[in-house]
Amino acid sequence: ALNCEKGVSSHPCGECSACRGVDEGRFPDYLEMDAASNRKVEEMAVVLENAAYLPTVGRYKVFVIDEVHMLSTHAFNAMLKTLEEPPSYVIFILATTEQSRIPVTVLSRCQRYDFRRITTDTIAARLTELAAAEHIRAEEAALRYIAAQADGAMRDALSLLDECVAFCPDGE
Repeated sequence: ALNCEKGVSSHPCGECSACRGVDEGRFPDYLEMDAASNRKVEEMAVVLENAAYLPTVGRYKVFVIDEVHMLSTHAFNAMLKTLEEPPSYVIFILATTEQSRIPVTVLSRCQRYDFRRITTDTIAARLTELAAAEHIRAEEAALRYIAAQADGAMRDALSLLDECVAFCPDGE
C-alpha cells in the first residue's frame, strides 16, 4: 500500500510492479524479518544499516518485524535511535501478540494499532468465496461451523478448511 505505483492508499492495486514485487517476495524496499529466528543484535544491526540507505525503487523502505517481542534486550536497544528519529523514507512495522514483552522505551516511540478478531460471518463469507473459487462443494452450515471454530482467526479457518478438504478427496 505504501509503495503502490497508483498512490498510497489503504487499497493497493495489486497489479503494478511494486504490488506484484511485494506479493512475490522480490521487492527490494520491503523486508520481512522473523524476530523469533533473528533475535540477536547483529541481525538487527544489518536491518538498521539497510535502513540508512534510500529506497531503490519504492517511495519507502518498509521493514516488517514479526514476533518482535522475541528480540534480545541488546537488539531492542540497538533500534532505539532509529525508532526515535527514523529517516522520512523508512517505515517499521513491529508485529507481536505479546505487547507486554516489548520494552517501554520502544513502545513510547511507536504508534500502536490493536487488531480485533474477525467476525464469524466475515470468515464464513470468505470461506464461501474460496470454496467456490477452488470448486469445493461445501454446505453453508459446515463453513459456518469452521468459521466459528476458528475463533476470529482467518489463518485458523483456512487451516481447518484445508484439513476438511484433505478428508474429502473428491471435493465434497
